[in-house]
Amino acid sequence: MSGSTVARRYAKALFELASEQGLVSETEEQLKAIAETFRGNADFRSFLTFPNIDAAKKIEAVQAIFGNSVSPVVLNTVKLLIERGRQGELPAVLEAYIKVAGEALGRAEAHVVSAKPLTDSEKEQLAATFGSLLGKTVRLNETVDPSLLGGLTVRIGDTLYDGSLRGKLERLEKTLQTSAN
Repeated sequence: MSGSTVARRYAKALFELASEQGLVSETEEQLKAIAETFRGNADFRSFLTFPNIDAAKKIEAVQAIFGNSVSPVVLNTVKLLIERGRQGELPAVLEAYIKVAGEALGRAEAHVVSAKPLTDSEKEQLAATFGSLLGKTVRLNETVDPSLLGGLTVRIGDTLYDGSLRGKLERLEKTLQTSAN
């Protein structure tokens, strides 16, 4: 069973439990906190993934760190991942949860990369434009990449909307190379 399949199964189960309790967005934020700690803290990641450390000690550590700040549903999901040796799937479970919750709630995640930071009004306008295009509520995750030269790219699911100057120049170059041959 591939990692993404495993992550989707855990995410769907977690979403169902969170939905029953009316804690969908809270669960996402709590899972995000744990996954970001896992991604961003090499010591924590090493501790959780080291095979010679007993699962009970890993669970004890997670409870000590996150026990008071996350719901029992999230904590139990993380415990289950650890017990089954799938703690490395935490970031993938978060991504799958965001996708499952978004589909159920009519929400889409847009990953925006811009040449310079966007203003609040630009973010609102982008969210509204893509929201009307998709018929969903769009949440933006912004990254700044000066190498775009200008403009921005927006990735929603598997679709990339490239309005960057770099992208336009690359497309122009390909067109010129094709016509020169």
